[in-house]
Amino acid sequence: MYLWFKLLHVFFIISWFAGLFYLPRIYVNLAQVDTGNRGEYQRLLGMAQRLFKFMTPLGIGAVIAGFTVPFVTGWWGMGWVHTKVTLGVILLGYHFYCYRLLLDFQENRNRYSHKWYRVFNEIPVVIMAASLYLVIFKPF
Repeated sequence: MYLWFKLLHVFFIISWFAGLFYLPRIYVNLAQVDTGNRGEYQRLLGMAQRLFKFMTPLGIGAVIAGFTVPFVTGWWGMGWVHTKVTLGVILLGYHFYCYRLLLDFQENRNRYSHKWYRVFNEIPVVIMAASLYLVIFKPF
């Protein structure tokens, strides 16, 4: 059973991360659109909305499979698993904050520059690197 849950978790994580990497890149472009160019703004906004709707079920699958693996393997008592789950919760917070930002773009209330979104886009990269370290090395 472990390998099936691991397969599902890896599949959902890869797919979810693709969305988490790309959605803020769309936000970079939205933040750069000239206010007079409504057509471009609406096109990018539509892309962001569709991507968010697509990636949300993938995130749910990643979380469900990710919580299942430690129970199936008996790893739940290990410290690295607790740290990885904490990173997963932070990533969920990032996902929901992306939704908040999407709502702001929908209501023309963006408060951030394209440079801010470029930095914001790096957060899931750091979380992914830390999670991979924990899974490969199981340091504690």
